Formats: sequence, structure tokens, C-alpha cells
Amino acid sequence: MISAYIDTYYKRSLAQQQVYSPLQASLEVETCVIGGGLAGLSIALELSRLGRSVALLEANRIAWGASGRNGGFVSPGYACDLEKIENRVGTDHARDLYRLSMEGVSIVAENIRSLAIEHAIPVSGIYSVIRYDGGDELQAYRDRMARDFGKSLHYVSRDELRETLRSPKYHQALYSPDSFHFHPLNYCQALAGEICRLGGHIYEETRALSIDLDRPEKLIRTATGQIKAQHVVFAGGGYTDRLCAELSRAYLPIATYVLLTERNPELIKSAIRTEAGIGDDRRAGDYYRVVDGGRLLWGGRITTRRSDPNNLAQLLRQEMVSTYPQLAELKVEIAWSGLMSYARHLMPQIGQLAPGIWHATAFGGHGMNTTSIGGRLIAEGIAGQSDRYRLFAPFGLEWNGGPFGLIAAQLTYWTYQLQDLWRERKSRYQPQMA
Repeated sequence: MISAYIDTYYKRSLAQQQVYSPLQASLEVETCVIGGGLAGLSIALELSRLGRSVALLEANRIAWGASGRNGGFVSPGYACDLEKIENRVGTDHARDLYRLSMEGVSIVAENIRSLAIEHAIPVSGIYSVIRYDGGDELQAYRDRMARDFGKSLHYVSRDELRETLRSPKYHQALYSPDSFHFHPLNYCQALAGEICRLGGHIYEETRALSIDLDRPEKLIRTATGQIKAQHVVFAGGGYTDRLCAELSRAYLPIATYVLLTERNPELIKSAIRTEAGIGDDRRAGDYYRVVDGGRLLWGGRITTRRSDPNNLAQLLRQEMVSTYPQLAELKVEIAWSGLMSYARHLMPQIGQLAPGIWHATAFGGHGMNTTSIGGRLIAEGIAGQSDRYRLFAPFGLEWNGGPFGLIAAQLTYWTYQLQDLWRERKSRYQPQMA
């Protein structure tokens, strides 16, 4: 029996639910992709478009994990700041990586257009807001993006911002007209349909139980079948299991939370007067958008715990109401979580472990664009078209620290929270600048 998606806004608004049968036979393909989230789907689609034979195995449902439960924001960049990337690889290399992230945004937009994915419901524009007085820094960043990447960002002063986002918490913002938000689960379902139309194979409820990688033709075994392939790609994200020891030791599963409110368009408009997406610059800060004709989809917080807290909805609601006190009467309908994969260096892990063995994971914090470009780079590598995937070589499979890594990640998050609070507190006692 095919398992159901967990209860989320995306499940409730799923346009059509295509079901793919489990693998029940032996199959030979050029490439086997393990993991049916955004990364795995992107890889399989890019390979199918190149005329390559591909099979995708998903242990649950297509986009069952964070790929089908996230905030739905599509914008360039990585979870790691550009400045930190530059410190590690140098300015020119960092610029090449940032351009790849911009290409990832273009890939999603082009897929929506070329495949006519109307149920992806793309909405243009994302505000990046700050909770402290930092107008000079924002304008300097805007100027740099225009100079180095030709990217257009609009600076929004405090007074202008509060006409749109009626919150006492916010100071200034940058508005990106080229970024957008959308329905990721409907998008993933459309990608899966296109993969099959092009001749690819998708199998749901098909967990890879063992893999023999020490041979030219890899052998992947499942409960009811097996696949022989020249190439294997691991793309499990936050749900990556222990089939590949190098990967299981190199990522941290981090949970993030999302809620959906009741429909109350007039009350929400008293606080939020835009259809654009909004996110703040804090580590694991708030991100939210208006959906479904007048509901608020609000996400935030991260934790290393895999189980949901009993007061999940209450925790997120407190963040929402502290930001917009006028939404105190807005009721929450559902709340959910999803596991992302993070590397310690906060960059995607995209590359080749050995001949015929590839990986595309650790897209947490900025997954919509990075999974898309990761899919293209892996496909290009398998097809021998380019070695652009090597741009991510400096961000390899660093040891995650085991159980101590999870503790360190949680402590780091709490430290960031304290730093954010201190920065916001300082701004309260400084003259307000436009």
C-alpha cells in the first residue's frame, strides 16, 4: 500500500496525485538515482532530457520529505554567506558559485514555463528584511549584486517597508523582483511526470536495501527487485540512510517548522500588504507568505531533534504574533516539520565519490535553487558534457562530528539566536535611520 503524504498545506492543495508502483523486477539502466526529492528529480529530469536511461528510487513518495513541505522560496544564494565562501575559495571562485545559484533559479522558472506547471502557482518577489538598523549595509550589498552579477535589488527604507509590512520589528529590506515563491509539491509532481514521459522510470515505496559499488556495473537491491547501473547517485537529503558511509558521516539532519493559518484575508491584510514572500536575515529566521486566497504560511526555527515538539504550532504562532501583534486572533489550522541536510560548511555537497558513484545532498537552508543546479551539474558530469560540479570540490564530505556534531549544531543555533537578539536590542536604543 502506498503511504500518504503528511498533512500539510501542500498535500491539501495537491493538484493531482500520481502514484508510482514499487520496483517489482530486475532492471538495467545507465543511472540509478536514490532519493525522490528535488535533487533526485532534477538529476533524473536532466538525464532524461539528454536521452540517458535513468531509474529513480524513492523510499516513500515523490517529494515526501522537506522537498514537498518547505516554504517554497526560490532565490539565489546558499545557506553559507558569500563572504564566507570567498574566504574559503577566493573571489573569482565564489563568484562562479554564486552565478550557479542564479542559474538554479532560472532552471526552476524555465521548468514552470516550458512544462506549463500552472499548479506551481509562482508569485514574483521576495523581501529580505532585517530587524536592526542596517540600511547602509543593505545598500552596499545591493550595489555589489548589481556590479558583480547584474542582479537587480531594490532598497526599501524603514518608512516604505512599514507601509507594506506593518510590523514594529522591521527596519529596512531588499526586494528581489526576480525571486519568487511557489508550490513545491505540485512542481515536483510535474517533474516526475515529465521524467516518465521522456522514458525514465520512477519507483515509490522502494527503499534501496543494499548496494554493491565495487564493480563496474553497480547493483542496487530492494525488497522486491534490483537495478544494475553504470552510475549511482545518492540524493537522499535529510533522509539519507547509511547505505553510503561517507555520506552518512558528512551531513546533519536538521528540522525546520511550518504552520498554516485559517483563511482570514482581511485580518492578514491589516499586517501584510503584499503577495511577495518575506524572510528575515536571522539564522533560521522567519519566512512566510500569503497563500490560498488569504491564509498565512509561516515557517521558522531549526532544531536537531527529529521528533516534533508537542507545542510545535504554539512555538511558531508566538513568533508570528510577536512580529505582528495585530494577528493575535488569527487561528492556526495545522503545523508540520521536515528534515533538511546540512553540511558543517553550510554548502551543498555535489560531486563524485569514485568512478560511477555520485552525490548531491546538503541543500538545507537554500534548497530550491541549489537542488536544481546540482541536478544539472551531476547530469552534465555523468554525460561527460562538463566538469562544472568540481566547483563544489572545496566543500567536500567533511565529518559531521557524529553525536557531538548534532550537539554543536544546536549550540551554534542558540548562539546565533543570542547574537540576533543582542543586535536587535542595540538598534532599539539607537536613532532610527531611513
